[in-house]
Amino acid sequence: MADQGSSTASIILAGTAQGRIVSTHEALSFWGGVDPASGRVIDAHHPLHGELLTGAILLMPTSRGSCSGSGVLLDMALTGKAPTALVFCEDEDVLTLGGLVASEMFGKTVPIMRISPNAFQELSRARTATIGDAAIKAEGLAIPLAAKAPRSLHLSASDKAKLEGAHGEAVRQAMRIICAMATQQGAARLVDVTQVHIDGCIYAGPANLTFAEHFAKMGARVCVPTTTNAISVDHDNWRAQGVLSSFGLPAARLADAYVRMGCSSSFTCAPYLLDSAPRAGDCIAWAESNAVIFANTVLGARTAKHPDFLDLCIALTGRAPLAGAYLDAGRKARCIIEVEWPDHADEAIWPLVGYLAGRASPDHVPLLRGLAATRPSRDNLQALCAAFGTTSAAPMLHIEGVTPDAENAAADDADRVRITRGDIGAAWLSLNSGPEEVDLVAFGSPHASLEELHAIADAFGSRRKRPEVAVIVTAGRDVIAQARRDGVLARLESSGVRVLPDLCWCSITEPVFPPKARTVMTTSGKYAHYGPGLSGRVVRFGALADCVRAAIEGRAPSRIPEWMA
Repeated sequence: MADQGSSTASIILAGTAQGRIVSTHEALSFWGGVDPASGRVIDAHHPLHGELLTGAILLMPTSRGSCSGSGVLLDMALTGKAPTALVFCEDEDVLTLGGLVASEMFGKTVPIMRISPNAFQELSRARTATIGDAAIKAEGLAIPLAAKAPRSLHLSASDKAKLEGAHGEAVRQAMRIICAMATQQGAARLVDVTQVHIDGCIYAGPANLTFAEHFAKMGARVCVPTTTNAISVDHDNWRAQGVLSSFGLPAARLADAYVRMGCSSSFTCAPYLLDSAPRAGDCIAWAESNAVIFANTVLGARTAKHPDFLDLCIALTGRAPLAGAYLDAGRKARCIIEVEWPDHADEAIWPLVGYLAGRASPDHVPLLRGLAATRPSRDNLQALCAAFGTTSAAPMLHIEGVTPDAENAAADDADRVRITRGDIGAAWLSLNSGPEEVDLVAFGSPHASLEELHAIADAFGSRRKRPEVAVIVTAGRDVIAQARRDGVLARLESSGVRVLPDLCWCSITEPVFPPKARTVMTTSGKYAHYGPGLSGRVVRFGALADCVRAAIEGRAPSRIPEWMA
């Protein structure tokens, strides 16, 4: 066997496995990136697109994107579609939590290892591997395995009481999962949180429902104010919309289970638009990638990027592992990105810059420079944060001269990267794969704000969409209520625009998603990335004015916008 030198490996979740190696140097989001029913990669922008992960040992640096990836992995583990093992070389929480819940609650083991970058490079060249109790062996390699040395976790008297069952079995199980995750993250103690946002209410598969109803049947109740993310159906209208009961019933049951546990029926992926949005410095516990990034970046609140399932555990206990973006060190920028800002850019630049910033800093918090004079709106920053979350695993970014914690945010040894006008044009091209003919225009990923609804209505003016083109906006219940009161909802409906509550584009399914639509156009960098894999359609991307023009004319020009040329 070869001498491995600096090749080392730590056991995160113990277990044995063997199989073919599927390796990538680019992180992958399991939600929107992997079909849990088939085990295949569906992210059209990922190098592994079309690859079967079932039964494989998956090597990748870390995960990225949606917090719902934990639910996808749990579902795959329960149905036998999961990779036989996961091997990372960077910190990773989302899939680790899915594996932890699979083992802790359901007795399904997906071994998870973290290996050194040197070992990752060597192992990625092998075709097959065996993971034993003491080593990973693969075609002449023998990488020793050792249990990760746990950091001592200090628990308060109240924490210990919860862990020992003094507050009931649901809280005991929740605290067990929190403590296991805290140990994995290297947290020294837990921290109180003032509010929680639940992402696990999206119906990623039967496993999500099994988890939520497991706790609900035990009488679990949240102990801090807790909002709920967008769900997978329009809760009150899915039957009238023609959604099959085989999907609509479990999706609605999942939402109802969280409401029974005391969560509010906010059903929005933009909780920062609610009156309950946190303030700078507040310690919160949010899941949903765009919301986490917005909270840390724009609001100056503090939250880790909590995986699905951990969000409920924190809501039941009011305690979270004190690690990551809760700490000053976890908010330091390790990458400085200079942005070449084109003259006369329209609002499409914001998701493009976010998308490119995530690619430039896939696993570290970046600091963006060159944007201070642009005076971005909240909607601009929402679009940037959402697109950033599709390509980076980081829980936040900084924008010099714009966001509250940007001053002195850069670490002394930060890498330096530049985003050029050419890069922006290339990103636009990568998100525009469809023909000029457009069948569906999609707004609201993340959920639209009241200001965005007004902007869409103003862009239509007195004009109506073409009859053969569907135009759908997804928004939160609170925003839709405001839009109804101030008349903008009626203006949109007079132009032929549907405004739907509760669900979001990353969870919308047929027949609410028009079955005959073949080409979708959107203002969202997030949905332009995930849409092809989730919907099976081609997606066009553009500014709001471009999307409204496509709705009216039925066409979107394929040429690059002049300001990028």
